[in-house]
Amino acid sequence: MNIANRIVTLDEFIIRKESEFPFASGELTGLLRDIGVAAKIVNREVNKAGLVNILGVAGVENSTGDTVQKLDMFANEKLIECLKNSGECCGIASEELEDFIPIPAVATKEAKYVVLFDPLDGSSNIDVNVSVGTIFAIYRRVSDSKGDVTLEDFLQAGTELVAAGYVSYGTSTILVYTTGSGVNGFTLDPSIGEFCLSHRDIKIPARGNYYCVNQGYYLKFDIEMRRYIDYCSDLNLGLRYIGSMVSDIHRILFQGGIFLYPNTRKYPQGKLRLVYECNPIAFIVEQAGGKAIDCQLRRILDQKPTQLHQKSTIAVGSPDMVDEMKAFVERYAAHNLS
Repeated sequence: MNIANRIVTLDEFIIRKESEFPFASGELTGLLRDIGVAAKIVNREVNKAGLVNILGVAGVENSTGDTVQKLDMFANEKLIECLKNSGECCGIASEELEDFIPIPAVATKEAKYVVLFDPLDGSSNIDVNVSVGTIFAIYRRVSDSKGDVTLEDFLQAGTELVAAGYVSYGTSTILVYTTGSGVNGFTLDPSIGEFCLSHRDIKIPARGNYYCVNQGYYLKFDIEMRRYIDYCSDLNLGLRYIGSMVSDIHRILFQGGIFLYPNTRKYPQGKLRLVYECNPIAFIVEQAGGKAIDCQLRRILDQKPTQLHQKSTIAVGSPDMVDEMKAFVERYAAHNLS
């Protein structure tokens, strides 16, 4: 059998690629496998959520004021549980938690990685059966490995990312990740319970026929963003907006386009979280040949966060379209962006 046509599981692929990791010791391999296991468990619950008492609002808010869904909490707990088990992770930060969690050492291991994640992106869609997803980011810790993790381990610029990915729970469940040497996608085969390589070396088109923005906020955007949106409309580009960043980005990776989440009057700094959403997505898109900047035209991955729940604007997607958006901002911005 031609090896190119043979089924390759996520575990097998990760092990084969281990030698490409900057610090090949098996630890990052174990972490990615742990995330894959957690994704299978969350997928199972997402697919049966309508049959059990797991739909709906949990009655609490997360640290940034968003209403937490019951399935959010379940996904958060399962990711933490799986990441604690192997001893490869020394600290966890989640969008659903106020602060980071140090992970005690397992046996004699000195874990060298921290993991940040949005356990269930787009959770407001759960009750109406629209796709949701999980986003994760992995950094190598910068503090002394013999002590507890510190806040600085989590507040690293995106340029320091070791790995990042997302899981899309939709008509099929797909895990997409990068370790800095290209982007690959794996589809869950429910008959064998394994993620199998389905999208090898993903490359984003230079441009696409879609733009993605919550256009209901059009009048609350800055003038330069409204001009760019008008330009997209004049080109007869299709407007697509699901309300789940994972789903919107997944489409753009394969079909091209641009995803916009600008600042508004209510959210002058933007609404998406830099460390949980923008950095990992920007890393994935750049590795696929795309671009990711904020609405002040700064590269997302160059921004060093100062707090765990720091917010950001973002424009991400096909490189030619991001460049066009940048040109509109430079032309119409009422203030000096330099």
